[in-house]
Amino acid sequence: MKPTQIDTERGHILYDADLLGQADDPFFDPAHWAACQQLLRSAPGRGTTVFVQHEERLFALRHYCRGGLPARISRDRYLWLGLERSRPWREWRLLLELRRRALPVPRPVAVRVVRHGLTYSADIVTEVIANARPLAEWLGERRLPAAQLEQVGVWLRRFHREGLDHADLNARNILLDGASKVYLIDFDRCKLRRGDGGWRRANLARLRRSLEKFRRNERDFHFGDEAWRSLLQGYEGG
Repeated sequence: MKPTQIDTERGHILYDADLLGQADDPFFDPAHWAACQQLLRSAPGRGTTVFVQHEERLFALRHYCRGGLPARISRDRYLWLGLERSRPWREWRLLLELRRRALPVPRPVAVRVVRHGLTYSADIVTEVIANARPLAEWLGERRLPAAQLEQVGVWLRRFHREGLDHADLNARNILLDGASKVYLIDFDRCKLRRGDGGWRRANLARLRRSLEKFRRNERDFHFGDEAWRSLLQGYEGG
């Protein structure tokens, strides 16, 4: 990892020079990747995440977007309080710390802040985790074994023990690969905390609501009380 920061006419970029020769504004533009025929697909979410092929690597490019009531005021603008307090810079630092602790999270590739006077917009690029898909997709296809769901709980507990308060723990931000290894993604607004104070239970409650929403909206979504008990069994014993 070789963090390198550059200033552009539009704002500021921080990138890993060990992965990239350089990063510029077009690097964060989906239209640029589409024109180069390197844009592979997009994923649903609050903001669109697009997957791009860069040389021999796969990257996920996400534009920071607001949700809920704040989105009615501005979809993707945030109050400028300095570079180190901007969302992408904080997410970059958090990802580096989680990886230092050997937790299964994506490798940060590059982040960008674009200034708009008193506000800014932002983007982040992370390396795609090979052969991993969201928990929601797995459950949409099949009933997962209890042991696999327990592993999800085990890893959630490990993240919590490290103090990670995930601001949007949902069934799309938990990934499983073909070997049943568990990963977390999307760390916007996430924090490292000490103690509990109820945030761990709030994380789990948010995940449960996410799973229930998928079950209501999809005809064949393989989730129920038994699956949740298996996940909790892994969490409580992890």
